[in-house]
Amino acid sequence: MKTIRTIFLFSICAIFSFSNATAQDRPEHELHAMMIYNFLKYIQWPGDKNSGEFVIGVLKDDNVYNTLNTWYGNKERGGKKFIIKNYSSAAEISNCQLLYVGSGGSNQFDDVLAKLGSEATLTVSNRRGLGEKGSCINFKVLDGRLKFELNQAAMDKASLKTSSQLSAMAILI
Repeated sequence: MKTIRTIFLFSICAIFSFSNATAQDRPEHELHAMMIYNFLKYIQWPGDKNSGEFVIGVLKDDNVYNTLNTWYGNKERGGKKFIIKNYSSAAEISNCQLLYVGSGGSNQFDDVLAKLGSEATLTVSNRRGLGEKGSCINFKVLDGRLKFELNQAAMDKASLKTSSQLSAMAILI
């Protein structure tokens, strides 16, 4: 059992280390898209939100939207069919399990939080300070490497469960 757990932890670390190791080789929007997809493996949504159509919304980042849509749009995996939606304002957001708030949408973050309320939506952002402000996950570059912050209070508010493996790799805030 200990060997299986070690292999599992090693594979998780390898997935996220991949994005760090290739940060200079890949555009940032591709790294964000890969990490967003990998986050899904380590988050549990309540009730029936874990299967069927799984909506990933993107607010104000065409590059991330296009990459997610090309790589994962309308594809099925683990009982989920990924639907990628592009939003230009917080008012348009509806029924998504994950919402990526790009840098261009960060000025609407308060409106995003108000719109989502306590819905079971994983918010992922890319702007300094949004993790502390209430984003579940916030990307951060430290020492030239892409890292991520995890706000457990925001996860709890959205009724999302985080695996201990994801928490162990995060900067907890």
